[in-house]
Amino acid sequence: MKKGIIDRFEGDLAVVEFNDTMKDIPKAKLPKEADIGDVLIFDDDKITIDTKKKAKLNQEIQDLMDELFDN
Repeated sequence: MKKGIIDRFEGDLAVVEFNDTMKDIPKAKLPKEADIGDVLIFDDDKITIDTKKKAKLNQEIQDLMDELFDN
């Protein structure tokens, strides 16, 4: 099992970041609700969205933005 984050969409492809490596994956293989910033879990042929990890990343980003703009 490995995890990646959707960086962007280019046409029918999703550009997914795995650590420091980018890989193009057909959007048709992803869950329909997949969006930029989603953390994907790749387990054999099954791809799911890690909603807990995405929520954690979103909170970290929000905390950084709050810290930046409070000063």
